[in-house]
Amino acid sequence: MSRKIRVKPGKGQSMAGLCVGVLFCLIGLFVVIPSFGLFGIFWTLMAVIITVTNAVNAFSQKGISTHEIIVDENDQEDIENRLKAAKKLYEEGIITKEEYESKRKEILKDL
Repeated sequence: MSRKIRVKPGKGQSMAGLCVGVLFCLIGLFVVIPSFGLFGIFWTLMAVIITVTNAVNAFSQKGISTHEIIVDENDQEDIENRLKAAKKLYEEGIITKEEYESKRKEILKDL
């Protein structure tokens, strides 16, 4: 089993990106589009996307994550607990020795 942790930029970084994004939008509208045509439209569109992304991150709680970290929760402690539980079942006579050995091998295979 694993879980995802989303990472987004901090408020300060997002505010700085927002300010630079607005500046790039203005440059795109008044300099790049008149001078370079289609490239200017592309430039301005990218600047708008960057500006909106930074604005969402700066002014909302959830925001837009820049990357994800996947944490695997199948750790050593969990395996130890499963082994102890299987041994307890065997000692109490609930499962046979063959079932215990089979379960033990299955748990150790997950390492």
